[in-house]
Amino acid sequence: MSRYTGSSYRRARRVGFSISETSKELAKKPYGPGQHGNKRAKKQSNYGVQLAEKQKVRFMYGINEKQFKKIFADAAKMKGVHGENFLALLESRLDNLVYRIGFATTRNGARQLVNHGHITVNGKKVDIPSYRCVPGDVIAIKEGHDLKVVKDSLEALHNRVEFVTFDEAKMTGTFVRMPARSELNAEINESLVVEFYNRG
Repeated sequence: MSRYTGSSYRRARRVGFSISETSKELAKKPYGPGQHGNKRAKKQSNYGVQLAEKQKVRFMYGINEKQFKKIFADAAKMKGVHGENFLALLESRLDNLVYRIGFATTRNGARQLVNHGHITVNGKKVDIPSYRCVPGDVIAIKEGHDLKVVKDSLEALHNRVEFVTFDEAKMTGTFVRMPARSELNAEINESLVVEFYNRG
């Protein structure tokens, strides 16, 4: 499945949810895209509600359907609540952690940093955005890669989630632990995603 290259604002308006978690996409036009976007208010079926919730999460993390389903299946093998485990695995992706540390202002920007070979994990270059990190992993910009975009992003960051730490002197971030559900987006209802994939 090819990667979506269209407008993230349009996607956010389609699902009525800020996929950048900044609310910028819905600030001016808090309704669906298109000429009649603000007039379409039909009631959704249970399936439609579940599908919309699944798409919200998938769009937010920028993952294609095949990868998304694989992570969902992996979460089912873990102890604990399936939906919460699923979100925790999504958060442990390398591209997401690069974004959470503050090396990029968006997950898409973080994915590009990883793809272009600018990121190391525990001192070794990793150029796979879907690489699954574990608590204790140290994430850094590859030595010799002095990137203005990274410096600008770090300066623009106002607050950082508590499951990652940042060492300004070493310019490294550490994934200290798996996130608690309370630290993640409260607008997501992960139980609907579980219901979507478990239907029938």
